[in-house]
Amino acid sequence: MIKPLNGRAVVKVEEAKEQTVSGIVLPSAAKEKQQVGVVEAVAENTEDFTSQLKEGDRVLFEKYAGSTFEYDGQELLIIKESDIIAIVD
Repeated sequence: MIKPLNGRAVVKVEEAKEQTVSGIVLPSAAKEKQQVGVVEAVAENTEDFTSQLKEGDRVLFEKYAGSTFEYDGQELLIIKESDIIAIVD
């Protein structure tokens, strides 16, 4: 498992919808990068930083934030907690 450091979180980005509300199917090139994902791991709390996130939180993050990488066959995003805008209920 990946353990993020220094106030970062690992997020699994949700897949973009392949169809619009009106039923038009979008090709993969036309899909926008999703800005919603599920927290897979968070950095440990230190005396300088206390995380507001926990594993399993569904979050909204800045559009071009973080670095994408592949781990164990999954595409993940490692992101600073300061780039996470909100926890989505």
